[in-house]
Amino acid sequence: MSRPAEAGRVRRRIERFTRAERWVHRVTAALMLTLMATGAVLYLPSLSVWIGHRPMVALIHLYSGFALPIPMAAGLFSRAYRADVRRLSRHTDVDREWLHHRAWREDRARELTLPVGKFNAGQKLNASFQCGAILVMAGTGTLMWFPHLVGVSARTGATFVHDWLALAIGFVVIGHVWFAVNDRQARTGMRTGWVTRGWAEREHPAWAAEVAAEEGSGEDAPGSDALSEAEDRAARGEAGARDRVEGRAVHQARAWDR
Repeated sequence: MSRPAEAGRVRRRIERFTRAERWVHRVTAALMLTLMATGAVLYLPSLSVWIGHRPMVALIHLYSGFALPIPMAAGLFSRAYRADVRRLSRHTDVDREWLHHRAWREDRARELTLPVGKFNAGQKLNASFQCGAILVMAGTGTLMWFPHLVGVSARTGATFVHDWLALAIGFVVIGHVWFAVNDRQARTGMRTGWVTRGWAEREHPAWAAEVAAEEGSGEDAPGSDALSEAEDRAARGEAGARDRVEGRAVHQARAWDR
């Protein structure tokens, strides 16, 4: 009796992120927050005096920065992660419409009936910005940590870019968290990997249709399992009836012989 209920529950939910994708996001977020916290301590003298252990904080900042690309590189071993990377790097006319009409506002994309895919334009821009910023921060941070590699003017430029880009990253991360806080299903999707089909159809209708099409193509025709099972039962019943008829005939022939 529990199987129909379980099947109904599975049909109402869609897998948005695999376990590998969720771990890449978690480790990247932990490293990013560590970099922001240690960077604030290194940049602000008042915090540096209050926390102390500045050389240790600097080492944590350095190794966290070098480790930041590792989870994303490891995620490339996951097929689902690679598919999402391709989605995030592909900007379409829908994304331009999404940005032009400011569809990041609540219900705006639905009012415009935009066929948003698995990721909207804001999420794509955020991913592109973060990937580019990580590379620039790694390069400028290396020049700052190893000052003998370049001259004074290059180090000064690297420090300028590193500081201001860090500030921009902080604002982007705050915006990212703000949108996540205001969307419970988005948080659930990143925490558990699953979202409701209704949320997907409202917020990402093109992706929901894509998943529905994949599910439809991956399954047999509706009711085919039940039909096959009924045919199998009928065949077994027919065979049993035939055996019973043959058994009665043999029993009757033996009675006549006696």
